[in-house]
Amino acid sequence: MTLLPIGEFARAARLSAKALRLYDRMGLLVPARVDPVTGYRYYAASQVEQARLVGWLRRVGMPLARVGEVVAMEPGAAAEAVRGWWRGVEAETAVRGALAAFVADSLADSLAGPPPGPAFGLRYAGVSDRGLVREENQDAVHAGERLLAVADGFGTRGALASGAAVAALRRFSEGPEPAPGALLGALADAVDEAARKVPAQAGTTLTALLPAGSRLALVHVGDTRAYLLRGGSLSRLTHDHTLVQALADEGRITEREAATHPQRATLVRALTPPAARPDLQLRTPRTGDRYLVCSDGLTTAVPEPAIRRTLRETATDPARAARALVSLAHRAGGPDNVSCVVADVAAG
Repeated sequence: MTLLPIGEFARAARLSAKALRLYDRMGLLVPARVDPVTGYRYYAASQVEQARLVGWLRRVGMPLARVGEVVAMEPGAAAEAVRGWWRGVEAETAVRGALAAFVADSLADSLAGPPPGPAFGLRYAGVSDRGLVREENQDAVHAGERLLAVADGFGTRGALASGAAVAALRRFSEGPEPAPGALLGALADAVDEAARKVPAQAGTTLTALLPAGSRLALVHVGDTRAYLLRGGSLSRLTHDHTLVQALADEGRITEREAATHPQRATLVRALTPPAARPDLQLRTPRTGDRYLVCSDGLTTAVPEPAIRRTLRETATDPARAARALVSLAHRAGGPDNVSCVVADVAAG
């Protein structure tokens, strides 16, 4: 076996000697031989490719612990692991990008001075139903001119948790509208208050739309969802904070496998003390848009094509749309509480 001293090996692998010593301490790249007297490290020539792989993975930002997992895999499995990890990075980057856009939009809006009167009107309706299986309805909804919200509580006092979250945002929406530049902080404060109101041994998801001048602010944590029907096309505006969604983002399971995964209801982010970090967006509504905010009692029972079809067939009647969506969940067995808020955008 040909052994290379650390300096020569570092040049061949395009890594620094300092990096090689770190990877040795982490167990990622152990020398083939260490001189018992001098402590000098020697590497096998066959380790060069492994060292280069470690270097490239670190260069793209993969954490050391994950690098160790990948380099121990067979090439095919390692390739899939790298692709899956990168999909997860892209999903997280998209969330951070949405927050950056929110901050930038808030700053840009603040240059225009105090917020003008509403540039659009809303026709809205909300329905919350226990479903056909659960003994208690732990969902909470609010449908009003300045707040469209759905919260899905869980735990021994889930109904109190969801109600407290919606009440905190309702109080926020009933106060004076913050200046655009202060909107981000005001929403964060409202979410913090909602989390503080959640009782022990309970938690809740929360998805809400709040008019802000000519925009709609979207606040989201958990697996309640917001959708937009525009021009007949339905798009999901939120990203589920669930274990299964995280696995799908990383490519460890397919979207089809996610739909029937036994842990599909396991949340990785929700409103529990202390407050979870919410996703925030600013949307620019158009006349004719239809927004849907709903609990997972709808989305786990009714496929999105059926939701889209129902929203299109009940155009101009939000109350009828909300009731029809709840009926679809019932026909699918009604396994969970189901709540829907539907809002149509009209000219201001």
